[in-house]
Parts: sequence; structure tokens; C-alpha cells
Amino acid sequence: MGRPASQTAKGRESSEALKRNAAAEERKVERTKGSPLKKGADRFEERSESSDGKSAGQKQVERKTD
Repeated sequence: MGRPASQTAKGRESSEALKRNAAAEERKVERTKGSPLKKGADRFEERSESSDGKSAGQKQVERKTD
């Protein structure tokens, strides 16, 4: 048997609220930054570089040589 309908609905509501809040936070950051946040692979590279200034590709090369 599945979960009661009320629990499933609460989960969906929570999920939708989380998505709305994340979208609102992203819009706020984009306004502050003055440009859209990168998406997809570009975002992955941007986040990777922000941690230590090296791209994900550079880190992989370094790991292979260790």
C-alpha cells in the first residue's frame, strides 16, 4: 500500500515551496550580481573554479599525475 494521500500532497507542496524559494533566491542573487547565473556545465565550471581558482579539468589532470 502507498502513503496516505495527505502525506503525498504535503510532500508535493513542500517540494513546490522549495522550488519557488530557490527560484526567488536565484533571482535575488542575479539582481545583486548584475548578470544571470550560469547554468548547466558552465555553472559546474564556475563553482569548481570558485573554490580554488582551478577548473575541474585542471584538477583531474593533477589527480592523474599524483
